[in-house]
Order: sequence, then structure tokens, then C-alpha cells
Amino acid sequence: MRTLKAVLDRSLTAQAIVIFVLGVGVYALIRRDTSPVLWVVQSALITAMAVGAIAVQRRRAGRAAGTDARGIAELNRKIRHRDVPRDPRERAAMGRLVAEQLGRMERGGRWLPYWLGCMGLIAVGLLVLGITTGSLVYPLVFAVGTVAFCCWVMWMRRRAMELHRHMRAALEGQG
Repeated sequence: MRTLKAVLDRSLTAQAIVIFVLGVGVYALIRRDTSPVLWVVQSALITAMAVGAIAVQRRRAGRAAGTDARGIAELNRKIRHRDVPRDPRERAAMGRLVAEQLGRMERGGRWLPYWLGCMGLIAVGLLVLGITTGSLVYPLVFAVGTVAFCCWVMWMRRRAMELHRHMRAALEGQG
């Protein structure tokens, strides 16, 4: 499992393969009545957009930290494990990466209540539609899934912010 995680952390190609396979599987489950060629085409489009977004994010993080994709993956692993590097160059790169990621999370936090509110409104709207049409199972499942997803997003954001703040304090304390 660690090897798979490391490969997915470092390889954009491996991430693209996983996204593509999952996309084809989801389209096959959702759109059984359409052609498998359409599943593949739609999954390829989604994969291309996702890989493009990931590549832009990696390039931005690499420029901010002054390292390549492998270096970013290694620095992120060290952040997750609260491992402060000893090498001054690696410490400087980690400090820049932590500052960039923490700033991005703090800036994104301004919009988080609006996104969560929008998701809540969509879930409530689907519940109301389900009640009026008499089909409550799918809207209820979607609403529970939406609430679970929002809780997971909040938990992951809080955990990531705590990790980055800890790492920033550790880097400033030892530097």
C-alpha cells in the first residue's frame, strides 16, 4: 500500500490512469444505457481536465518551493509526518512550500462557508423535490452523502491547517 501511495504521489501518469479507470467505472454504473465508447470519451475528457489542473497545481507549488515534483511529494510526506528536515536548503524549500500552501488554504477559507452553504441548499432542494415527487430514497442518500462530504472537507482542512502551522512553527523555532 505504501508503494502504491508513493507512486500515486510522484507520478502524474499513475494518477491519470486511476482517474480514467474510475471515470469509466462511474460512467458505466450511471449511464448503463449509453455506448461504452461514450463512457471512454467522457472519462478521457474528465481525465484530461483533472490532469491539467493537477499539473498546474504542481508547477505552482514547484515554483513556490524551488523544487521538482518529486521534491514536492517528499516535502509533503515530511509535513504529514511532522518531520523537520536538517538540510538548510531543504528547510528553506519546505518553509516556502508551507507558506504557499498555508496562504492558499487561508485564502480559500473565505469561500468555504459559501461553498458549504451552496451544497447544503442543493441537498435541501433535492430533499424537497423528493418529498414532492414521492421518491425519497435517492435524495435522502444524496443529502446524507453531502453532509458526510462536507464534514470530511472540514475535518481535512482543519487537519491540514494544523499540520502546516505546526511545521511553520517548527521551522521558525529551529531556524
